[in-house]
Amino acid sequence: MVVPGSRQVLQKLQKDGSLEILIKAGCRIQEPGCGPCIGMGFVPGDGHLSLRTVNRNWEGRGGNKLGKIALCSTEIAVASALTGVISDPRNLKKIKLKPDTLLIDDSLIIRPKGKKQNIIRGNNIVALKPQTPLPKTIEAKVIIKLDKNISTDDILPAGPLTQHLRSNLPAISKFTFFYKDPEFINRALKSNSNIIVADENYGQGSSREHAALVLKELNIKAVFSKSFARIHRANLINNGIVPLLINDLKQIDLEDNISIEFNDINKISAKNTTKNIKLNITHDLTKREFDIIKNGGILAYTRISDI
Repeated sequence: MVVPGSRQVLQKLQKDGSLEILIKAGCRIQEPGCGPCIGMGFVPGDGHLSLRTVNRNWEGRGGNKLGKIALCSTEIAVASALTGVISDPRNLKKIKLKPDTLLIDDSLIIRPKGKKQNIIRGNNIVALKPQTPLPKTIEAKVIIKLDKNISTDDILPAGPLTQHLRSNLPAISKFTFFYKDPEFINRALKSNSNIIVADENYGQGSSREHAALVLKELNIKAVFSKSFARIHRANLINNGIVPLLINDLKQIDLEDNISIEFNDINKISAKNTTKNIKLNITHDLTKREFDIIKNGGILAYTRISDI
């Protein structure tokens, strides 16, 4: 299986004759994109081992929880495809590649004319909700309490279950925590102000922004966790969701009501109003990150900054 990294790479393979060589050698060509990585095509069989040059291989990645995926370099993938077993490419015949330049083709970019542009959307393409400023006091309900190492795939499953809905947040958000807690979505839809509580390393793995976009769609106002994965933390902030650090998870239970004071970066505090206790929270927000959240997200913050 060969997946070109971009449209330009595919054009380059066609132009220099490489595409014909690959097809004659028995390769199947996938369209450019991340399809096989998330289970769109070439799903491994139960118990089958698949070598892949992508960068994710946790359980269920590739579209089958019973499949086995090992990560490797392109050279090892090629050598193993040629021999039929995992092989060291240094033991095969060496070839020299002639240095060349990559193709640059921006012909499909249509630049907008004027300050406003009408966007025509199909039925399965839904515009993002406007990002609005957060109130000084956030009142919200805890609708899920999670273990450690929750991945972005745990938050929003990849693959054929959701792939066709990536431009439709109201529809795709209904699969949030689909495998972790099937009742989560029902609790989320009952409230217009929600909170997630998790153990350490929340949001690990793939950087897919949809794992934060669906939380915004479901009115998640804040996430309490012992620690956050770096990229998902940034995506939460860009969507106006407050990432707060907490070590004592016993202070919060499912269905508890939480009040967060978010008026000043140096005075962020939270109280469990159900248990009537002050929560021992901290944060590591920069001034810029605080301002982004306060404005409702990176789009709103950028619009105001541009003005």
